[in-house]
Amino acid sequence: MAEQALTADPVPDGRAAVPASPPARALLPVAADGVELVARFFRALGDPARLRLLEFLLPAEHTVSECVHHIGLSQGRVSVHLACLADCGYVQVRRAGRFAWYTVADPRVADLVMLARSLAADNAAALADCVRIGPDPSQRP
Repeated sequence: MAEQALTADPVPDGRAAVPASPPARALLPVAADGVELVARFFRALGDPARLRLLEFLLPAEHTVSECVHHIGLSQGRVSVHLACLADCGYVQVRRAGRFAWYTVADPRVADLVMLARSLAADNAAALADCVRIGPDPSQRP
């Protein structure tokens, strides 16, 4: 097993030297507009209806009517959500006659949804107690 490099500076209080960390790799773009783009990417997923639609579309393409039946919203609301997902690149549309068929545009979306579900489950208590993020507006009485 390879030894980790130790920090070059001696520790004055007698503590053991700490292994040097490799340089941190930026996870987000450095430019402000790049960070805004990533934030916008996540805002598109910030609506429960859009997440349910995306999850419904993962295994196969569906028509707007099938999506309406699946999530129980009006056709107009579902169409707006699908248009948002399409505009943001999450889904693509195929038109056949008077029908529009939607499917997930990138297979990595499935990984993203599964990771989000896993992280949310692992942090369910903290998310439930979070007071900085308000409740879903669609759930208000």
